[in-house]
Amino acid sequence: MNTDSAQTIYIDYLKFEKKASPHTVDAYLTDLGQFLAFIKLDFEIENLEECSHQIIRSWLVQLMGDGISPRSVNRKITCLQSFFKYHIRLGNIIQNPIQKVQRPKQGKKLPVFIDEQNINNFLDIKNEENDFATQRNQMILLLLYHCGIRRAELVNLKTADVDLLRGQIKVLGKRNKERIIPILPELQDAIKEYIIAKTEMGFNNIELLCSDKGVILSVGMVYTKVKNFLSQFTTLQKKSPHVLRHTFATHMLNHGADLNAIKELLGHANLAATQVYTHNSFERLKAQHKQAHPKG
Repeated sequence: MNTDSAQTIYIDYLKFEKKASPHTVDAYLTDLGQFLAFIKLDFEIENLEECSHQIIRSWLVQLMGDGISPRSVNRKITCLQSFFKYHIRLGNIIQNPIQKVQRPKQGKKLPVFIDEQNINNFLDIKNEENDFATQRNQMILLLLYHCGIRRAELVNLKTADVDLLRGQIKVLGKRNKERIIPILPELQDAIKEYIIAKTEMGFNNIELLCSDKGVILSVGMVYTKVKNFLSQFTTLQKKSPHVLRHTFATHMLNHGADLNAIKELLGHANLAATQVYTHNSFERLKAQHKQAHPKG
């Protein structure tokens, strides 16, 4: 099978059958495009059947030589695994060349989060001029921290998904899986004020959050807004919306929340993805132990 056709069929499968998120589709499209361009340029391969594990290894060696992190390389391997597995299922290839490829080892990276003593300063945005954009930006920060939702989940949140009477919001997560997240009175009050301000601006779009012109926010805009605010309050190297998701989970765990409850709130498919936050708590416990112990 022609590699271009194989790519098109696979991406359509991700979009329409697997119903992967736009973020996942874009990432796989990029990774797969890079690999297919490599084998075409360096090995003049245009048929999927000609691809071998030696060729895949050559690509991975080139990536590592270019300074691509083991984490990113492993993500690309995951993409190729899914790609070849799909075409084996269709009968387009007989053997899976990725099976003999080993993943590079990568060190464990603990989730980055904001300390509790700094979070209130970060969330307390002054809106002295009663500006809609400032109020909307605060809404972004409050939702990310109070609910621990993903950036894509945030921009797709509808006003109808917010139930102020019950004190909860409905979130559409990965693979179109819905979950309900409780919201505290502080966030409820902020949402009420924001919706009033949004109505006064004449914005009637169904999405809860919108730009200064009343259109749906892009994930890129959310990233930029959060990064700008984080830069003012923290020296963390990573400054993304996901930091607030990590902060939500870490603070919940530190205050005694059950790990399974955090798993459900985050929308994780399995507990292993949530357990990484226990490492953060343990590292903090070790630091306190060392500081307080007479022999520390």
